[in-house]
Amino acid sequence: MGIVQRQGLRNTIISYLGLALGFVNTALVLPHLLAPEKLGLTTLLVSSATVYAQFAAFGFASVGIRFFPYFRNREAGHHGFLPLLLGLPLLGFLLVTLFYGLAKPLLLARYAPQDAALLVPYYWWGSALALSTLLYSLQDAYLKGLYHTAFSGFLQDIVLRVLIVGLALLYGKGYIDFHEFVLGYIGLYGIILLLLTAYLGYIGELHLRPTRAALRVRPVSEIVRFGGFALLSSLSGSILGYIDSWMVSAQLGLAAAGVYGIAYNISTALTIPARSLNKIAFPLLAQYWKDQDLAKMADFYRRTTRLNTALGCYLALGIGLNLDFIYSLIKNPVYATGTTAVLLLLAGRLFDGITGVNGLIVVTSPRYRFDLIFNLFLAGSTVFMNWLLIPRYGLTGSALATLLAIVSINAARTWFVWYSYRLQPFDRRIPLIMAVAAVAGFAGWLVPFTHSFLVTMLVRSVVLTIGYAGLVLGTNAVPEARDLLLGLKKRLLP
Repeated sequence: MGIVQRQGLRNTIISYLGLALGFVNTALVLPHLLAPEKLGLTTLLVSSATVYAQFAAFGFASVGIRFFPYFRNREAGHHGFLPLLLGLPLLGFLLVTLFYGLAKPLLLARYAPQDAALLVPYYWWGSALALSTLLYSLQDAYLKGLYHTAFSGFLQDIVLRVLIVGLALLYGKGYIDFHEFVLGYIGLYGIILLLLTAYLGYIGELHLRPTRAALRVRPVSEIVRFGGFALLSSLSGSILGYIDSWMVSAQLGLAAAGVYGIAYNISTALTIPARSLNKIAFPLLAQYWKDQDLAKMADFYRRTTRLNTALGCYLALGIGLNLDFIYSLIKNPVYATGTTAVLLLLAGRLFDGITGVNGLIVVTSPRYRFDLIFNLFLAGSTVFMNWLLIPRYGLTGSALATLLAIVSINAARTWFVWYSYRLQPFDRRIPLIMAVAAVAGFAGWLVPFTHSFLVTMLVRSVVLTIGYAGLVLGTNAVPEARDLLLGLKKRLLP
């Protein structure tokens, strides 16, 4: 357990440092230096490459995590697992690239002439970006099987973001033009791929020699079937994360996609607690299922939901009350048109946290195949609602579509877990936490604007923090918070 605990602590630290750097990128650097349509172009390239790579991978990133324990044998080079993990996806990449080339006229026809003209020079560079993304995700899955997860997160959340800031500053100072910036942006993904490959070599796990033994450890048909299942599940998640930016760029233009991308990135701050929690929750839930200990699972379900609700409400209020300060840092009023979209996206992510780890319970349960049904429903409803709402309400319509999709899928999963296993995440403290949040949030909202966005933000944040923390502790809405405070007091004042 030692390595798992160390990696978990490092991942948590990296996640929060990555959040800070992501904010610097999102709020201070990129929107200040790039016009909305140019920022929309880079957003579109990354989102397209991610889904492109997932099609090519055919779910093999999940295969790497699921089946590696059967191959594990360092002395035998893990029986040729890494070449097997890379081989089929590389063939898939060739097939997807062929389709990508044939579909070029059709895909570009979806955009306005001026946006299509901006996209054309980088269309095939999107394939290079997709290849880097594909190989990085496969090697990352391999490292997870080896219990080496921190370095990959460090490269993606820290190194890549620092390099992007440096590249953007070169562009802002006039040392490179926009064309060179885009090519450099794509090249940075190749750099972190090479660094990850070098790390595999450094730890002695870069076993690239294929062996026939890889075909005998587990039936290839079983691996491919699981990969297909994982592909469909992961694609539906990507659709939620990226389809809105695609549809906004196609229907409203690249400039609108740039504005929406900033709004979406601001709202992702609300996902950090859940992401950190899920890394712990996944193996624990799997163990509870193995032991058939539904009592412990029910207690864990409620406790994590309570923590997610408390942290989520505080973060949502902190961001929502200070959006004017956040957008003032960007210094481009065009981006502030995404304010309503931020609020809707925050509401969706908050609802996701309040309904707990229902998705993980489903996917680790004996009825895990139902997770595919839920994900396909999520993907279909997201596409349909974006198609319906974007023409009517613009950016707000896309954010509303995401909110409705998140609410509907989490309501369905919560009901399914209760109906199948009589597990539900709510206790009497959830309404209490939300009431506390409403009172503290109202107090923060009453703070009037002063002469400065910065001063206003500081005063509102202090009022919100003192009010929220005081009410949470005073009402004992989150017993874990009081226990943590008492533990710290004992350590500091023995």
